[in-house]
Amino acid sequence: MSLADNLFIDMCKNILENGTSTEGEKVRPHWPDGQAAYTIKTFGVVNRYDLSKEFPAITLRRTAIKSAADEMLWIWQKKSNNIHELNSHVWDEWADESGSIGKAYGYQMSVKHKYKEGMFDQVDRVIYDLKNNPFSRRIMTNIYVHQDLFQMHLYPCAYSMTFNVTQKPGDDKLTLNAILNQRSQDILAANNWNVCQYAVLVHMLAQVCNMKAGELVHVIADAHIYDRHIPIIKELIQRPTYPAPKVTLNPDIKDFYDFTTDDITVENYQHGEQIKDIPIAI
Repeated sequence: MSLADNLFIDMCKNILENGTSTEGEKVRPHWPDGQAAYTIKTFGVVNRYDLSKEFPAITLRRTAIKSAADEMLWIWQKKSNNIHELNSHVWDEWADESGSIGKAYGYQMSVKHKYKEGMFDQVDRVIYDLKNNPFSRRIMTNIYVHQDLFQMHLYPCAYSMTFNVTQKPGDDKLTLNAILNQRSQDILAANNWNVCQYAVLVHMLAQVCNMKAGELVHVIADAHIYDRHIPIIKELIQRPTYPAPKVTLNPDIKDFYDFTTDDITVENYQHGEQIKDIPIAI
């Protein structure tokens, strides 16, 4: 069993056993058939993944690690808000006729801001500080920009990353840790997808900044299971589990902007049967 499986199973059990229901309340999400999409939810979930021990992919079912990383690179590397530059279809429901999702996600990463050292967008500022000021307590990104919310087709769910560097005694390299803040998460559809893509990000940034990957802490304000997902989750967490897969990066890449999904290698990924046609609330 992977450590990620343990965390996922415990989280789901806690939501199902101790969560609160939104049934009958006024809710924004709905199913494609027009019915309100209610949830059972828990407030303030915090999961810690030690990336130095294993890659945090669950084995209860397969997480498409390279596709998840591709979406992360679409936001962090391409800094794009157009689905025509994304290889998966996870954003199709929120794109307009031109393919744009509005001033969301990658758009916010592309905006340059003035610092005393010059003009940087948020990604370049993180890389600059990790290389030049690694013990700063101000290395973070935030894409929940209130002045632009009305021009976003979906408000950001995973909206902030905070990076923190430590020096472990006896290590020749610094350790890069990160906190992923998420206001809301569909546990079945998105939990391990987000965990895997931001784990890849931490590994990539650590490599190009000559560091080791440390902890990824995932903070979810509203961790929820949709009503139509409850039987799927109950079956999923009863499945057999396997050791975590081995995920490595091409060691020759020294520039974050040179990474592609071809530079990610996934080995020995045993997993349960994939769940097809998961209903997605919109």
